[in-house]
Amino acid sequence: MKIIMISMDSLRADRLGSYGCPLPTSPHLDAIASEGVLFEQAFATDIPTEAVHTSIFTGKTGLRTGIVSHGSTMTYLPKTVAWLPSMLHSSGFTTGAVDNLYQLKEWFARGFRHYINSSGSTRWIDGSTVNELAKPWLREHQDEDFFLFLHYWDPHTPYLPPDEYKELFYDTGRDPYDPANQSMEPAYNHMAYPFFKHHHFDLIGPVTDADYVNALYDAEVRYLDDKIKELDDYLDYLGIKDETLLILFGDHGESLTEHDIYWDHCGLYDTTVRIPLIMRWPGHIPEGRRVSGLVTQLDIMPTLLEAIGKSPDALEVPPAPDHIDGASLWPSILGQENGTSPRVYLSECAWQAARGIRTTRYKYIRTEDSGPFDRPPRELYDLRDDPEERINLAEQEHELAARFDAELDEEIQRLLQGREDPMMTQLRGEGLPFRKRIEKILNEAGLTWEEWRQNPSKDRL
Repeated sequence: MKIIMISMDSLRADRLGSYGCPLPTSPHLDAIASEGVLFEQAFATDIPTEAVHTSIFTGKTGLRTGIVSHGSTMTYLPKTVAWLPSMLHSSGFTTGAVDNLYQLKEWFARGFRHYINSSGSTRWIDGSTVNELAKPWLREHQDEDFFLFLHYWDPHTPYLPPDEYKELFYDTGRDPYDPANQSMEPAYNHMAYPFFKHHHFDLIGPVTDADYVNALYDAEVRYLDDKIKELDDYLDYLGIKDETLLILFGDHGESLTEHDIYWDHCGLYDTTVRIPLIMRWPGHIPEGRRVSGLVTQLDIMPTLLEAIGKSPDALEVPPAPDHIDGASLWPSILGQENGTSPRVYLSECAWQAARGIRTTRYKYIRTEDSGPFDRPPRELYDLRDDPEERINLAEQEHELAARFDAELDEEIQRLLQGREDPMMTQLRGEGLPFRKRIEKILNEAGLTWEEWRQNPSKDRL
């Protein structure tokens, strides 16, 4: 049996054609979806990247593992925690990864017999680099039972697609640097600007048109789509496409100016927590299947473990870890059920610290620390009438908000089982990880956080 699991960093669901996007962003991903199953309402439970991938490889929420933040120096995943690549390696799979997450935390390299660092001479990683490293590995191990994890960083910032992709999404007659266009001013005069100046805006130039930045994102998505097609064609060339279980997911989405978030992945809104999840396994997964019920990335591990038992190969099925929080997607894949849960619990701790609940109709968010953003402590949205989450009903529907708040507390305590809350530990200790990054940049410019808060302007940096 061969398993390829692909993480598509910062890819939001509604930017793919198969999820309703009218732009030509994803012809091959759409084709893969038509050959397998697509989950219409899939969610990331713990964001961003560090917490997300930890939850995927453990099948457990951050409240169980203790990993709820991104960029913290306080976190550590004990080696006693069951880890998917280690489980598969122990069961006889050749395990490989083309990735660089171990540079964030060492545990991301655990269990991989072959861990290929995708980082090059620049901070960002190009999809072509991932393919250049993955193809020789696939060729060498094509006759083995293997598990390969690929981490594509497109379309993560800084949005630097090849030039030929830009014209697919931005009118060449427009000037993205037109000084009369003021649509970038909210981003340039935002509390979070010091970080993005260095990591995004300086790299794309003095853009004045926010639509151009969105077009760069879409161009990145299309570039990613082409790189995945290139990889898929190579599987076909090797003759292993039909025997490979292919799992593709976004680790989280991306806010493209919505909710006062400018090209980043914080906030527990659907722009960031709703992700694409697509699986293909010819002969096992029905073609053209779409599942509309709620599912999460936590469901990937138990689904993959059950798939090993369905394989015709004589493989040892690793036992599921204790207290796993996900559920197998196979009943939904086969049309016996529709989703794995009536509600999804959400968490973030990087730019801001917040938790939430997402049902088919409502979204409830409780913010513990809003960081560089101006957030109310409680938010409640009726997704049926307000899918863009613009109208906060927390005060108007205070009884409903209170019920969600109590449910959130109950779920937190159920998962902690008497342990200390890792989010509160982080906030009391280091504070928000990304606030520390902004403060460092401000300090180099001779500014304090409070001085910057009084007048956040790009002209001051």
